[in-house]
Amino acid sequence: MEQRDVLVVLFDGLQSLDLTGPVEVFAGANHGVPGAYRIRTASLDGGPVRTSSGLTLTPDLALTDTAPPHTLLVPGGEGTCHPDPRLIDWLRTHAPRARRKVSVCSGALLLAEAGLLDGRRATTHWMLCGTFAERFPAVHVEPEPIYVRDGDLATSAGVTAGIDLALALVEEDLGRDLALAIARHLVVFLRRPGNQTQFSAQLAAQTAQRRPLRDVQQWITENPEADLSVDALAARARLSPRHFARAFREETGMTPGRYVDRVRLEAARRCLEDTADGIEQVARRCGYGTPEAMRRAFLRVLGASPAEYRRRFQPAGPPAPTA
Repeated sequence: MEQRDVLVVLFDGLQSLDLTGPVEVFAGANHGVPGAYRIRTASLDGGPVRTSSGLTLTPDLALTDTAPPHTLLVPGGEGTCHPDPRLIDWLRTHAPRARRKVSVCSGALLLAEAGLLDGRRATTHWMLCGTFAERFPAVHVEPEPIYVRDGDLATSAGVTAGIDLALALVEEDLGRDLALAIARHLVVFLRRPGNQTQFSAQLAAQTAQRRPLRDVQQWITENPEADLSVDALAARARLSPRHFARAFREETGMTPGRYVDRVRLEAARRCLEDTADGIEQVARRCGYGTPEAMRRAFLRVLGASPAEYRRRFQPAGPPAPTA
């Protein structure tokens, strides 16, 4: 069996969870397949680094003493804002020799600074995507996915997305069953697909300033099966439909209809992931009315039917009903 070297780049100001999340996934794989990964950490000079939370990490060796790894992992954190030029030089020279280059959160900025993402698709934490795209116009920044694969490059959004990406890499290397076992062990209740959005409906939309509109947002989230037409929501906010629609868009950044669509899709995904309820029952509970309406929504946004989504992303267990 091939042993895959995983080399984690350490630097002052890194986000410790960007490091420990993926490392725990690879280490978990070693429990199922002993020796599958050899995990090592390295800093520029081999000396300790201090994370953004104040933890001190002691690396295994200096970057100058490393051989080309199978997987090079670059975490993010505050230290990516003003990186040591020597680190960028090292990445520019040595990272291309790795068979797989992986970043978590703002670690993508270091890869981009080294010119490794030019002409490639990439993502990072949603708060940084605008700045990322401005600083590195040669990179095709995708702000919504939790991770993006482009050949030998894989970039992910913040913290937990690094775990999702690491699980996807383990599945690619060693199979689905092991990846699912690791996810259950880490109490990560599902392995999210890369094209799942970074934004929940609540994160994607701004919180309305006015109390009646905030209350409507909360009502939508808690009652996806209800009548969520503009007329009904406007009545709940005690506004005219026209005034409500205009105010909702101005204060949240999206139309009421789009917000409702996001909430219902999010609710349906959770039901498919966490319950054994049939597709028809999930469709009714989440406000779609019919399985066909829910199917069209899933295909449009996720590129998979509800049944296929459940097969791919529900943790292993007894077969779930499909009707």
